[in-house]
Amino acid sequence: MAEAVIRLDLAKYKYVDLPADKALELLNAIAELIGKRTSDMQEAERYIRNFDEFYEFMKKKFKDYLAPPHKPDDYIRGDVVIDKVRLYVEGDVKRVVLVFDRRIDVELLKKALNKLGFENVRVERGV
Repeated sequence: MAEAVIRLDLAKYKYVDLPADKALELLNAIAELIGKRTSDMQEAERYIRNFDEFYEFMKKKFKDYLAPPHKPDDYIRGDVVIDKVRLYVEGDVKRVVLVFDRRIDVELLKKALNKLGFENVRVERGV
């Protein structure tokens, strides 16, 4: 039984930590559910697909997160899905933490994770 955790911080940003391949699948599932692929989602996919290059960049610049560029218009229209992305390696596994904008509904994330085969999706508050 696969389990996933959605962590909510005090500012209501949602964090999902997955292996890189599952993170790409999650972005695809969200795009299907909302009916569009936003520019920040495309940029996050680019970070994940080119994991090694962006991971090295993050280490070289001492960055914990990469923030896809956002236009003010995107915030006004509510077209922001991904706030920032963290790439890291745990053992031999490339992992990704996707930080979702506070306006993204937790139920949408649960539905997308269920679609990927995660039967048990927990929500933890106060990260």
